[in-house]
Amino acid sequence: RWVLSLQCKGSRNFLGALRRAVEVDFKDKDKHRSQGLYLLTTGIPDQETHTISAYVAEVCRGFDLQLHVCLFSVMKGIDSKGIVPARYANPRETAIAFKEIVQAANGRLHWFGEAGIFESDDITSIISEMEKAKNYSQKCAFLVESLKQRS
Repeated sequence: RWVLSLQCKGSRNFLGALRRAVEVDFKDKDKHRSQGLYLLTTGIPDQETHTISAYVAEVCRGFDLQLHVCLFSVMKGIDSKGIVPARYANPRETAIAFKEIVQAANGRLHWFGEAGIFESDDITSIISEMEKAKNYSQKCAFLVESLKQRS
């Protein structure tokens, strides 16, 4: 419920926010086996992707942190207030940048918009598992059928 009371504010200074989260806000990080951090965003960070990826890879290895990104693509306009961010990328470029960042952090990307889900690592994993199960089931059925014919 506390999330509903939050107000959007700030900038797209991703590195500044991440540094604050991992250097200040993670209390007792040594007592936990792993931790996750979720970034809810609508646009690309101000910093270059390779810079963020390098920092994220180093930080995440340090104490088993996973960074997950929930990217919401707004298709109409750049910003509700008409403010152009310091760094701009279209939704596809933004998703590609965050995909690189979450891979460096051993995390997951969830990209969605008003039209629905565009890409989700969790859904991709589920579909992959379903395909494996289907293939396994087909092989088992073929094996059973082969054994029946031999009898």
